[in-house]
Amino acid sequence: MDERNFRSSYYEKVGCYSVEEKKSLNKLLQDNIRNHSKLKQFCLSYTVPTAQRGLLWSIILGVLPLHKNSMDYILEQRTAVYEDLLRAVTMMQYIDQTTPKSRVLQTMWLLENGRLLHPLIGPPEDDNNFMEIVKVLLQIFDNDVETYWIAKEFFACTKEVENECEKLKELTQTLLMREDIELNNHLEKLGVFNPGEILEKWYVTCFAGVITDTALVKIWDKICGGSRKIVVFVFLELVKTLRKLILVCNSTVGIKNLIEQVKDQDSTIVNKAIKTWQSNKNHNEITVH
Repeated sequence: MDERNFRSSYYEKVGCYSVEEKKSLNKLLQDNIRNHSKLKQFCLSYTVPTAQRGLLWSIILGVLPLHKNSMDYILEQRTAVYEDLLRAVTMMQYIDQTTPKSRVLQTMWLLENGRLLHPLIGPPEDDNNFMEIVKVLLQIFDNDVETYWIAKEFFACTKEVENECEKLKELTQTLLMREDIELNNHLEKLGVFNPGEILEKWYVTCFAGVITDTALVKIWDKICGGSRKIVVFVFLELVKTLRKLILVCNSTVGIKNLIEQVKDQDSTIVNKAIKTWQSNKNHNEITVH
């Protein structure tokens, strides 16, 4: 079993997937009525193949239906809503041909949520958080309709992370004190764990814009699968990797700059975070209902 896990980890790192895993996912996606729990479990257990990520996330997040026969109809409805919103914000002159696509999608989202004309409705930080998510998804998916709808539903997942944020920060400190009390105390002294500080932003946006997109999608696979605590393990690997530099850093801004420079282009930190998360003894508690 250890040998298989090692092979799977290596293959995933170089962008390959075992035949068994591909066959298993294909079968789940081809069922006339897809099994929602099994699709989520696949996301938790494996890195989703790039070619199937859009479809799998869309089904799990409720953008597309579990019933295969309803796919075309629901997709038509999603497309119609997208086109109506796009037409509306264009006619209202909130966007034009020069508007960046991320801003276009954000403006459509604000209109749909009744916040474009009434910006005081809802927390203002939601706008920026949604924008960060959209920017990542635009790098992952080619279809703008798919991107918009996944962004909406993934943002809803991040609101769940936000609701759990205090518990997630507590878990972060519990695990970090167990491994490296000096590092924990230094971060605590700088106020990294305080309410409203940068750690909350990273958790609520699931590290959008912090880690490179190709690595980040592996973490977002787990979030789509139902995990919220995965963000804790990403942060822990980041600070352990940067330990020496962090210990001589004397401000939260300095910590922010250090971590946001990492990017993790080769997914080394993300892969370590996933491995630690999977082996954590509280694995069964990782999914937040």
